Amino acid sequence: MKTLLSRRALVRSTSMLAASTLLPGITSSLLAQPRPQTASPIRLGIASYTFRNFDQAHLITFMKELKTPWLNLKDMHLHMEPLDQVKARADEYRAAGFTLTAAGNVTFAKDDDADIRSKFEYIKAAGIPIIVCAPTHQVLVRMEKFVKEYNIRLAIHNHGPEDKEFASPLDVLAAIKTMDQRIGCCIDIGHTMRTGTDPVEAIRKAGPRLFDVHAKDLAIANDKESQVAVGDGIMPIPAIFKALIDQKYAGCVDLEYEIHGDDPMPGVIKSFAYMRGVLAGMGYKA
Repeated sequence: MKTLLSRRALVRSTSMLAASTLLPGITSSLLAQPRPQTASPIRLGIASYTFRNFDQAHLITFMKELKTPWLNLKDMHLHMEPLDQVKARADEYRAAGFTLTAAGNVTFAKDDDADIRSKFEYIKAAGIPIIVCAPTHQVLVRMEKFVKEYNIRLAIHNHGPEDKEFASPLDVLAAIKTMDQRIGCCIDIGHTMRTGTDPVEAIRKAGPRLFDVHAKDLAIANDKESQVAVGDGIMPIPAIFKALIDQKYAGCVDLEYEIHGDDPMPGVIKSFAYMRGVLAGMGYKA
């Protein structure tokens, strides 16, 4: 793991590089201008799966280093059992200064009321408003009544060509079009690109049914193994942010960094610096 000092140096250098290269027309003169004063409408957060090989204490340390309060918790960082301890563990994150925006990815593979209810009870106990989930089409039909009962939103996560249920956000939208409005999408922009779907188009089509975004980047559009730090690949991050801002997206853009699991921070820091640089280039204080 690199030192805190080297990470801060990387943040500074990468932010300057990102601001000078990410959009046409941005030149080095921009760096001499005053910092933007408009607060960013994009909330950059973390999907805790990024730190899947680390415990809660490390996750909290990493989050504070990244200076973001927005946290999407995977169950390795907020265990589902025992249920009577879930609230206390969730409150430990809140006491550390974080807002728990979503939980997941949560798998719903059993077409069974008891199994579904146990997971909704977990989310309810944690006080989290959104379940990022991976149901089957069959189970999704059963889940709608639980959405109505618990008033908890579902954000169905697409997982790319290997996903026989919801490869693309367009598959999600087709399945939920007549369902309760609290059932929507978590668009994973990397998996979306791998299906040949334009992530910007998917965001615009999802509109108000978009509840969460998982951010990653690819060097090759259809290659899952080509994931790189955000900004090092071909993902159109500026256009994605513009689409989100245009439709007044109120959710989070959660970095889900799936490579270098034993030492993710260099790539995570670089990704955050680039995304913050994009927002700065758009005139926002990230």
